[in-house]
Amino acid sequence: MKRTLLISVLIFAAMTALAQQRLVYQSYMLGSDSGDTTFREVLRYKNQLKINDIQEFEGELIQGLSTDYTFVDYDVDSAYFQMNYRNGESYFYAYSLKTNDIEFEEVGSEKVKGYNCKKYKTSINSNTIEVWMTESLGYDASPVTSRGYLKGVMVRQAINGNRIMDLKSVKKDKKDKKDKKGIIPEDLGIRKTGKELNQIKKEKLIIRTKIFEDDQIHFVKMDKFHGDIPFDTVIHFSWGTIILKRVNLPVLPEHYQIFAELHQRSNGDAYDRSGSVFVIPMDRKLSLCNALIDSIEVIPYQLDKNGNKYQGIRLEDDYMPVVELMRFFTPFGVNHFNDRVQLDGLEWADEAYYKMEVSELSDRLQGDVLIGAFIGNYDGGGHKVSLDLVAYPQDYDGDVLKNSRWSLPLFNTCNVMEMSGQNYGRLFQTDSLTVEFDIPEGVENLRLRYITTGHGGWGGGDEFNPKENTIIIDGEKVFRYTPWRCDCATYRELNPVSGNFWNGVSSSDLSRSGWCPGTATNPVYFDLSDLKPGHHTITVAIPQGEDEGGSFSHWMVSGVLVGSF
Repeated sequence: MKRTLLISVLIFAAMTALAQQRLVYQSYMLGSDSGDTTFREVLRYKNQLKINDIQEFEGELIQGLSTDYTFVDYDVDSAYFQMNYRNGESYFYAYSLKTNDIEFEEVGSEKVKGYNCKKYKTSINSNTIEVWMTESLGYDASPVTSRGYLKGVMVRQAINGNRIMDLKSVKKDKKDKKDKKGIIPEDLGIRKTGKELNQIKKEKLIIRTKIFEDDQIHFVKMDKFHGDIPFDTVIHFSWGTIILKRVNLPVLPEHYQIFAELHQRSNGDAYDRSGSVFVIPMDRKLSLCNALIDSIEVIPYQLDKNGNKYQGIRLEDDYMPVVELMRFFTPFGVNHFNDRVQLDGLEWADEAYYKMEVSELSDRLQGDVLIGAFIGNYDGGGHKVSLDLVAYPQDYDGDVLKNSRWSLPLFNTCNVMEMSGQNYGRLFQTDSLTVEFDIPEGVENLRLRYITTGHGGWGGGDEFNPKENTIIIDGEKVFRYTPWRCDCATYRELNPVSGNFWNGVSSSDLSRSGWCPGTATNPVYFDLSDLKPGHHTITVAIPQGEDEGGSFSHWMVSGVLVGSF
C-alpha cells in the first residue's frame, strides 16, 4: 500500500513537472492602507520560465515604453532579460543564475501559505532579504532572478520585514501539444550588456529635442534678417549676440518633467557674461520678434523719471515680454583659456553645464515655439553653446489632453537686445516696475516665478552688495527677498582666467547678488493662490545704488505667473 502511494506521488510529481503552470505573485507594503499592490506572472514549462509584470493600462500610453520579459532556462543556468518596442525592435541581456556575489544562509523552516518551506536570509546594501522556498511542487520557479538560484518555488519574499511578495495562485495552463518547443523565443533580438540595455531603456523614454548644437554667440557685423522665421534654422540677431530658432515641440501630458539643458564654453571671450535662454510668446500683436526683425523702437517702452527708455520690459495690451526659461552666467574663459594659467590642485573644466527644470512653463513649450539664447559680449570669437529640451515621464499615461498648465509673462528687464539699444534695467534707481494683469476664471495654484540678479561690478555696485527686492500686489507689500550667493568659490575650476587677488581669493570666488560665474540662477516662487480672478497690479521695488563715475548698477528681473486650470 505504501509502495503504491509512493509511486502515485512520484507519478503526480512527474506529471506536474511536465505540465505548464502559471504562478501569480502579489507585492505590497505590510501595514499600508493605500491598497497599492502589483502583480507578477511566472509561466513555467519544463525547466524554463517566462516572467513579466502584470500591468493594466487604459487609454494611450507614453512613447518609448517597452514590454519586458525575463526568461529562465535552468538546464543551462541562464537568464535573459528582454525589452520589446512597438516599432518591432527587441534587445536582450543574458546572465548566469549562479554567477553572483550574493550568498543566502538557510535559517530554518516554516509553513507559509500552506507550503512547507525552507527559509533563507541575506543582506544587500543594508537591506535584509528573507526568502521562503518550497520543494513540494516538484520543480523550480522564482519571480526574482537577479539574486541567483535557490532550489524550489518561491512562496514569499520579505525585504526589511515589510515589503512583501507572496505567491498568490498556482494554476495549470493549457499548452498546444504540437508545440514541442520551450517558452523562450529562438530570436530574443539584439544582444547588449546590462549597462547598454539600461541606457537604451532610459533614452527611449526620454524625449530630447535638440535646439542649438555648438552654435556661436559673438559680436560681429552681419546682414539684417528680414522675413518670416523658418523652422529648424538658427538665425543670429543683434550683432550676433542672440541666436534664435523656430521649432515644433511635441505636446506632452502634464506629468512630464521638462528641463532646459545648456552646455557653454568660451570661444575667445575671457569674461563672465550675462546669459538667458528664453521663449518669445506670440500671444499679442507685438513681440520681441518684431523688434529683432524691424527695430527696437517698434515695441512698447517705459520712461523713468529721468526720461530714459526701457523697451519691451513689461506686459502691455498689445505686447508680451519674453519668457525666461533660464538665467545663466558664463565663467571666466572656460575651455578657450584653459592653458593660460596653471594652479596647483586645480584642473580646469572643459565647459560650463547648466540644467534647469522648466516644467511649470510647459504650456509655452509645445507646438510652434521661438526659442532664443543670449550672451552679452563684445568679442568676435564669443562663446559656443548647445541647448536641449529634455522631457522625462513620471507616469505611463500618454493622454496629451491632460495638460492644464497656464502661464502669463509679466515682466523681464534682462536686455537681450543690448547690442541693438535695449536699455539695462537701471530704472529702479528712481522708479519701481509696475505691471497690470488679469487672472482668468478657474486658474488655481497661482505662483509668481521670479528670477532676479543684481549687477554693478565695482565695490559699491549692486553686484557685490545685498539689496532687498520687494513685491507689491495691488498696493500691498506681500513679499521681500534678498538674492545672494555665497558659494561662488565652489565653481573655481570653471574660471581659468578669473583675476587673483593678493590675499589668495579669486574674483570668481566673490559672493554676488543672486549669481556666480559659471552658474544658473534658480527662480524663487511666491505663492499667490489667494489672488482672486480679475484685474490686478504687481510692482517690483529695489533700492538700486547710485552711479559712480562711468559705472552704474542695474537689475535683471523676470516674472511669470504660473498656475493650472
